[in-house]
Amino acid sequence: MANVVLEFKASAGDSEPQSRPVLIIGQQTNLHKVAWSQIKGKLQPVVSKEIWQAALGALNPNPTDSCPLYLNHAAVAAIPSRVSRHNSQSSAHFVSRLVRSCLPGGNNRCIVMVCERSDVFASSCAIARAFPIFSRRSTSSRRAEKKHVTVEFVIVGQESSHLDAAELECLSNAAHGVRMAARIVDTPCNEMNTDHFLDEIKAVGTELGITPVIIRGEELKQRGFGGIYGVGRAAEHPPALAVLSHTPEGATQTIAWVGKGIVYDTGGLSIKGKTTMPGMKRDCGGAAAILGAFRATIKQGFKDNLHAVFCLAENAVGPTATRPDDIHTLYSGKTVEINNTDAEGRLVLADGVVYASKDLSADIILDMATLTGAQGISTGKFHAAVMTNSEQWEGACVRAGRSSGDLAHPLVYCPELHFNEFTSAMADMKNSVADRENAQSSCAGLFIGSHLGFDWPGVWVHIDIASPVHSGERATGFGVALLLALFGQASEDSMLNQVSPLGAATNMSEDHMERDCKRRRLV
Repeated sequence: MANVVLEFKASAGDSEPQSRPVLIIGQQTNLHKVAWSQIKGKLQPVVSKEIWQAALGALNPNPTDSCPLYLNHAAVAAIPSRVSRHNSQSSAHFVSRLVRSCLPGGNNRCIVMVCERSDVFASSCAIARAFPIFSRRSTSSRRAEKKHVTVEFVIVGQESSHLDAAELECLSNAAHGVRMAARIVDTPCNEMNTDHFLDEIKAVGTELGITPVIIRGEELKQRGFGGIYGVGRAAEHPPALAVLSHTPEGATQTIAWVGKGIVYDTGGLSIKGKTTMPGMKRDCGGAAAILGAFRATIKQGFKDNLHAVFCLAENAVGPTATRPDDIHTLYSGKTVEINNTDAEGRLVLADGVVYASKDLSADIILDMATLTGAQGISTGKFHAAVMTNSEQWEGACVRAGRSSGDLAHPLVYCPELHFNEFTSAMADMKNSVADRENAQSSCAGLFIGSHLGFDWPGVWVHIDIASPVHSGERATGFGVALLLALFGQASEDSMLNQVSPLGAATNMSEDHMERDCKRRRLV
């Protein structure tokens, strides 16, 4: 999969399966709507109309099913026709699984995705997840030739026209973002330390014509970024705060995406065990998703100010490592007593969100992070956990998850009941909870929000993606599609406009709508 070139086309053209193996995917009801004339060029002469119809009749998805059409050269696969209210109608997770398991081998292959237009975006991102880039297998490094996979969408339903060039470009940029984020997360720390991550940020900046702002090493300490500096100071490669900024003319509001970029998390002196430390290269998943989403968003055109803030550090063990009982002053000016050096993500993000507010004057701040192992207990392996000070944005995140395939579900937001978990006799707060059985993921998010202040007038959204960031040993690129959909209404791209979660404020009173205009504008 590592050397696959993925290409989206309005029409993949005709070719018999022996020359170009093909996989056709869709809901069973949608597959029955496809005329034989639309797909026969990809199946004949080895697959006849009768074989095609017999295969459709044999499918019995529960929740999925597949049927070979001709040896190992052609297959059809069905995803669920109905899903529960907390799933995506696109069945994006099932699409990824079927592509991985059912796509025939070969150097030149074709995927035909049969779906309604509303599911095109989520399906394309799901297909992209099935083709990870990073690999250090010796056989893969020796193989110079690229494998090509062409994806064609057959649209059924009322809007059944072919995808135009602009829509295909949107799908291509979104898929690139998903695969880039997954590549960064899959790459081990000896190849993706803070230096390398900054190189990734600079490369995206060069491509977009943006020069990043970088605050690094001792300068972080001098300027008061006690969270980022304290977490990363023991590592060989110094910590950094980096910012990519898009500031178009005519922008009416400012949005900041803040990503946790812990390139490796040993736990610090509160060190992880031998079974829990492997996989901690993935602790930069939030920053990776924001980088992939930022590139795709700006490529498609974005109407408002957008800042991507990356909080980069390696939580290492060494003579200068932060100790439990140390007290750090964060960029907010608040003091934090460290009672767990393995609760480091909230420290770097607290600096990041306050920087977004104080230095970038952001109206809307979203932080994304692989923050807590408890997230998987709270919302599971497929749904990110969302916490926000805005009920409207909470609903928007859930709807954006359904339309993008990057599912999301709310956490409890109740600072008056939960924030006392961080009470300290020595400082303004501790960095880890007193009771680990009391809404851990919610409390972790509240720590970040507390540095903005719970009375901060803007919109703050916290998204914990600790479990969805990977599936087994592979990264998923989770978060890219969610961000593109959530902020799609501010995009100049029609497809992103369509998947954006509109109508969040329809039931609010006029007075409330006027007070909350900034909060509801993008949703």
